[in-house]
Amino acid sequence: MGSAVHVSLKVSDLEKSVEFYRGLFGEPAKRKPAYVKFVGSEPEIHLALQPALPAPQAATGTLSHLGIRVESTAEVRRRREELKARGVVSEEEKREECCYALQDKFWLTDPDGNRWEIYTVLEDVEKEPEAASACCARD
Repeated sequence: MGSAVHVSLKVSDLEKSVEFYRGLFGEPAKRKPAYVKFVGSEPEIHLALQPALPAPQAATGTLSHLGIRVESTAEVRRRREELKARGVVSEEEKREECCYALQDKFWLTDPDGNRWEIYTVLEDVEKEPEAASACCARD
């Protein structure tokens, strides 16, 4: 097995988050009372979910967004249709200049507001964007 991305998210409602990520990645590989881990092979990712501690004990930080890069626009569309069939709601697919690249993509939002993009890069863009695009300005 090669390298894989591991992401660990603190979530406000573990059950709602499990349902969302089950639609995105399939069944969890590991499930404990306060820990759920998804291991996806396409794309290869290891995603852990843990309940967030109540403030002020919770560590704070910001996350812009998460993404899954695929090979083509056809693959973006195929994945969107597959997710739609599994009941995962996504935003409209669009062509967007984002972070110095022209991309075809769509967006998903999990129950805690974490943004995911499924995208393909069509071409690199060398010029600086005139204004922050929606993808680069996500909070």
